[in-house]
Amino acid sequence: MADLILVFTTVEKREDAERIAGALVDRRLAACVQILPGSSVFRWKGRTEKTEEFLLVIKTREGLFRAVEREIENIHPYELPEIVAIPAVSVSERYLAWVRSETENI
Repeated sequence: MADLILVFTTVEKREDAERIAGALVDRRLAACVQILPGSSVFRWKGRTEKTEEFLLVIKTREGLFRAVEREIENIHPYELPEIVAIPAVSVSERYLAWVRSETENI
């Protein structure tokens, strides 16, 4: 299995999404971050909430997850940010090589 993971987080404002994406890429914790608009429905503090948000899809290596998590928590505006990772089961070798070359070596 490839060591590529996709990490997801959401924010309410596009500028927050761009700030998080830029920090992760600049620090070589992610090779790429996609920012996608969407809607969320969730329970928070006993109430059902609906909001427009931006989804960040962060491409990184499994070994960098904790560093990515720390970076997101340090700059994320939410009290409890979503930080969820899923493994990429299959990845083209050329793309995986690029992700590896663009993320820091640990």
